[in-house]
Amino acid sequence: MGPGPSDVHPRILSAMARPTIGHLDPAFVGMMDEIKSLLQYALQTTNAMTIPVSAPGSAGMETCFVNLVEPGDKVVVCQNGVFGGRMKENVERAGGIAVMVQDDWGKAVDGNKLEETLKANRDARIVAFVHAETSTGVQSNAEELVAIAHKYDCLAIVDAVTSLAGSPLKVDQWGIDALYSGTQKCLSCAPGLSPVTFSESALDKIKARKTKVQSWFLDLNLVMGYWGGEAKRTYHHTAPVNALYGLHEALVMLQEEGIEKAWERHQRNHQVLRAGIEAMGLRFLVDEAHRLPQLNAIVVPEGVDEVRIRQRLLQEYNLEIGAGLGVLAGKVWRIGLMGFASNLKNILICLGALESVLVEENAAIQQGAAMTAAKRASA
Repeated sequence: MGPGPSDVHPRILSAMARPTIGHLDPAFVGMMDEIKSLLQYALQTTNAMTIPVSAPGSAGMETCFVNLVEPGDKVVVCQNGVFGGRMKENVERAGGIAVMVQDDWGKAVDGNKLEETLKANRDARIVAFVHAETSTGVQSNAEELVAIAHKYDCLAIVDAVTSLAGSPLKVDQWGIDALYSGTQKCLSCAPGLSPVTFSESALDKIKARKTKVQSWFLDLNLVMGYWGGEAKRTYHHTAPVNALYGLHEALVMLQEEGIEKAWERHQRNHQVLRAGIEAMGLRFLVDEAHRLPQLNAIVVPEGVDEVRIRQRLLQEYNLEIGAGLGVLAGKVWRIGLMGFASNLKNILICLGALESVLVEENAAIQQGAAMTAAKRASA
């Protein structure tokens, strides 16, 4: 129950154990087409360039930046946590110029700050931001931020690693130009693949590049020859066949549940956890309006050794929760409610274990209130 990877569903583990076949086998090629279609559903898009990159979410991030950023390009990067900082790194490594919009960790990206920055940097052509900041548990208003980017003739690159299948995410309706995610969060799949999608406007920019994409492996002009499906596929790389079996099964399961119902389940279970956490006397880092349901940042009570609490939960209860990152290190716990792990049983186990350990460590909490409050909220 940490910030990811989440527990992998048994159906997905079983799918990954199927016999490995060739990456150009007709049966596998047919599954590739199904994966593309299922990803389009999960991302709520009709973008033809919707594929899983054969590497984790960080490679999806690089795919977006190395394809869209050329040397000298000015990119406005919004940072309100760890992963906005990684966007900056990608811009600079691609030869671009990063102009930063900074917000406090634990706060959503401020649209007014973004607009003021774009007014002052009229030559910027890309805006990048994190939709669901895993390091803080904050969800920013992607629809608003994309609209501001487009108002100033910028493409929008969005990090949706933690939001895919856990929070409303509507690529076409919101006009997102390039987006990357991961399989190991709310899809409850194993780590190792990164779904990405690109709009026609983004592809036009890629086709109009004056320089080669700096990464051969991540160059969409080459990768699309393998994932395109229009004619005979060209060999690009040996795809991770068994990992793709797992992604296919995860996406089938998402379709079976229904994307809207998956969003609702994550939100409902967050409310149950919230009732128990607050009844215990603990508080959330993030304001309710911008709080991620699938990643809950809980402020560590004063005088409590947060490392010791996590160690005891893992050793005594086989329960993993996450630590804070960056400026929040030692200040928060990150409790994940992602995918398969987002269920009432896990919430009750987590609350019971956390309360027990905190009481034994003499923390100032309300003993005996959490479980009652959570059960009442789940009724």
